[in-house]
Amino acid sequence: MVAKGVTGKAPAKKRSRRSRKPYRGTPTESQHTSLPTSRNAYTETRDWLLAQHGPICAYCERKVSPRAITLDHVTPRRGQTAYDRRDNLVLSCTECNAAKADKPFLAFLLGRRARAENLLRYGAHLSPMLIDLARQIAGPEAIARAERDAADPDYPYLD
Repeated sequence: MVAKGVTGKAPAKKRSRRSRKPYRGTPTESQHTSLPTSRNAYTETRDWLLAQHGPICAYCERKVSPRAITLDHVTPRRGQTAYDRRDNLVLSCTECNAAKADKPFLAFLLGRRARAENLLRYGAHLSPMLIDLARQIAGPEAIARAERDAADPDYPYLD
């Protein structure tokens, strides 16, 4: 039998909360892209991507105003903070971001294979699994083109 309080109802069970411990290590260059992204870090990630590629959509290669370009989760986060990492974020125009919405990455790339080729150029910082999937969809010619562009000292062309 459960003891009842003054109100005649059983007391509510207390839920245990697991505290999140912040990352305490010193990130190396390779680790930096996989750290969880806080609200403040979104701005840093956005600025970093703008410095790397300029205000260009990673999916359609359209040049957009730096103020209008958005950050997109390549793998939809669906409320999970594990997907808020730099290696899962790209710059995207509002149209591509809205078209992608919460679609699975594979379905979105297969809808227009040029997206996979563009992602090879503007998403080199993404996780190896995402890059491998984009490479498989883009094909050998697109992979060769992306590798040539990456080796070009004048890349990115920020005109």
